[in-house]
Amino acid sequence: MHMADALIAPAVAGTMYLCSGGAMGYSVKKVRQSGEPEKIPVMGVMGAFVFAAQMINFTIPGTGSSGHLCGGMLLSAILGPEAGFLTMIGVLLIQALLFADGGVLALGANIWNMAFYGCFVGGGLIWKWMMKKGMSKKKIAVSSIVGCMLTLQLGAFSVTLETLFSGVTQLPFLIFLAAMQPIHLAIGLVEGLITAAVLVFLYEARPEMLWGYGVKESGTGKLSQKKTIAVLVFSTLVIGGALSLAASAYPDGLEWSMEKAAGTMELETAGGIYDRAAGVQDAVALLPDYQFKGSESAAGTSVSGILGGVAVTAVCILGCYTLKLFGKRKTADMKSGKGKEGHE
Repeated sequence: MHMADALIAPAVAGTMYLCSGGAMGYSVKKVRQSGEPEKIPVMGVMGAFVFAAQMINFTIPGTGSSGHLCGGMLLSAILGPEAGFLTMIGVLLIQALLFADGGVLALGANIWNMAFYGCFVGGGLIWKWMMKKGMSKKKIAVSSIVGCMLTLQLGAFSVTLETLFSGVTQLPFLIFLAAMQPIHLAIGLVEGLITAAVLVFLYEARPEMLWGYGVKESGTGKLSQKKTIAVLVFSTLVIGGALSLAASAYPDGLEWSMEKAAGTMELETAGGIYDRAAGVQDAVALLPDYQFKGSESAAGTSVSGILGGVAVTAVCILGCYTLKLFGKRKTADMKSGKGKEGHE
């Protein structure tokens, strides 16, 4: 669902930057108040995992379209909505700058469409409500599926509104909407199943890593936190370096919907600020479209998966220290021992 710059007018792009920036400022404030430095490595590892997972486009049978994980629901169920949102910003920033995936002008909109809904609606509302009386595999599965399907619907609807307000006449609103919503409903279902599988694994391996666990439950899982993180790191390397080669060649849900509405998956830009934004990407993108420049070698995809994961991890961890997100835990928490249990 990464929007290209051609889909958004400068005024709308600026508005979405303000909206996403406001959500970022709120998230920074809330994370600083939480005082949970143990989240720093988890943010890095899970950010890399989501980056790698997004490289695998899965085919939606019978449509000629494909979809990929967004990841906001997954991250917020582990880190909480605020830390999950900041981690998603790191993922989308690396995708836009190093791989030219999604426009620089459209970055604020992409953060809102793909991260805000998943983290604050999927995690902050649905996950939190479902888990308030205790966790179970069934609750994890239901909340994952419902949360992903709902938040992708919200994200898809936002894309159509942003193109409408941008005056993109090549994409008639009702026709574009009629294509975007059903295909992203199907994509949301698959994402929900993938999200549920990952979260159920964590529930069995190290349930303390899930956001909200411990309020009604007690006990530990089958693996230590270090071993659980090691499994996630290994999975990230396998997904980004190898499984990404098997990604579907079909256009994603947004491109497929554009083809249905406008007969093309690429729209022309009007120069000016669009050229400057494109110039930024041309200058900094090391592997545009996850390929070596001027080459279609499969090695480019594998290198992109691994390099991107490392870059996201670095951005997330360095961002935590640069923004001073995690200070000392509050005295009351230290005295009560909150947050120390279950970490090995």
